[in-house]
Amino acid sequence: MQFFVNISQFNLVDLCFQVWKTGSINQAHRQQLRSALLAESLSEYDQIIINRMLYAVRRGWLKVVS
Repeated sequence: MQFFVNISQFNLVDLCFQVWKTGSINQAHRQQLRSALLAESLSEYDQIIINRMLYAVRRGWLKVVS
């Protein structure tokens, strides 16, 4: 199953809020993050947000679910 994300509609701050609210990153969240990273048009602030979420996954603060 493939997901396509229009980066202009994608708000990284909202995604971060949803992830922290639920305590988990699902497949759709991962696809949005992957698309944002591949677009290579992230600001430094956006990169920091993504790095914090990845750090939280490594520490076990956020779960990765299918």
